[in-house]
Amino acid sequence: MSKLSVDAPEFYPSGYSPNLPESSLEDGFDGYTSLTEYVQDFLNHLAEQPACFENEIAHFSETLNGCVTTDEALQELVELIYQQATSVPNFSYMGARLCNYLSHHLTINPQSGNFRQLLLHRCRKEFENRDEAAKGDEAARKRFHAFVLFLAELYLNLEVKGTKGQLTRAEILQTGLHELLSTLFSHPMDNNLICAVKLLKLTGSVLEDSWKEKGKTFMDDIIQKIENVVLDANCSRDVKHMLLKLVELRSSNWGRVHITSTYREATPENDPNYFMNEPTFYTSEGVPFTAADPDYQEKYQELLDRQDLFKEFEENGADLSGAGDPYLDDDDDDDEMDPEIEEAFEKFCLESERKRKQ
Repeated sequence: MSKLSVDAPEFYPSGYSPNLPESSLEDGFDGYTSLTEYVQDFLNHLAEQPACFENEIAHFSETLNGCVTTDEALQELVELIYQQATSVPNFSYMGARLCNYLSHHLTINPQSGNFRQLLLHRCRKEFENRDEAAKGDEAARKRFHAFVLFLAELYLNLEVKGTKGQLTRAEILQTGLHELLSTLFSHPMDNNLICAVKLLKLTGSVLEDSWKEKGKTFMDDIIQKIENVVLDANCSRDVKHMLLKLVELRSSNWGRVHITSTYREATPENDPNYFMNEPTFYTSEGVPFTAADPDYQEKYQELLDRQDLFKEFEENGADLSGAGDPYLDDDDDDDEMDPEIEEAFEKFCLESERKRKQ
């Protein structure tokens, strides 16, 4: 006989009290059992589907605000994001965007520092070991290069409030990148130099603009180091080619195009091609001249006077078509030039060309 009964009391697992609320951990992490599991799953999701960032970041931040309530939890969050950004290929940009968003939206502010302060402190620990990492084994250099590129993305994406409340870039990151470049060029191994090239392609224009505003010539010094490396270092031919291409990129203002003047504003003084498309005229002696000629106005006025003279003939009824003239009669079907005239014309053209080149 079965002992089951509809009147039996409700069954609860051992250790469960029906009078207590459900676990706040389960609610706070959307069903996950720990902060680590929840954050890591979201980071992996971003790595696989970066386009979902805009739609899901607000919910992620709100969830963290309800769960990250201790200093230990905040430090664990910073470490998880840092490790993801420096170990997963191509996640440094997404990691920097995530850090910027959380730095403005996480509400926890323990005595040890807020999210941005703890993040910068974590980066500083890696930064202080830069010399050892740059000359270490291949694995150490690989980790170091990932850190360098993540720091570059942070510099471009992490916004901090300036003294007047405006959003600006973190000055400490700019200083750090300058010193990291010096470290990379001080140990001119191929992978160090490749990392430096990537860093400068990513941040070179922004760094140089900021340094110029302060009256500093740091970028000139960096380019000089690159040229010294190309001349003296025992790096591979491909890396030297990359460095030269970087110098070329910088000489073109980092590939940026600024329209400084329109066609209307162009003058002979600021535009070397000002006279390129100007027509060529000839004086009464057959000497060619253009608008670049110092006597252009005088010669051009002479040309206008000659045109006015022909106009007067036309107004007075003079027939300039040469009708009835055996030498100018258009009715002659033979368009060939008299040999003597053709020879003289060719000499005239050659002489005119010679004078023009002089």
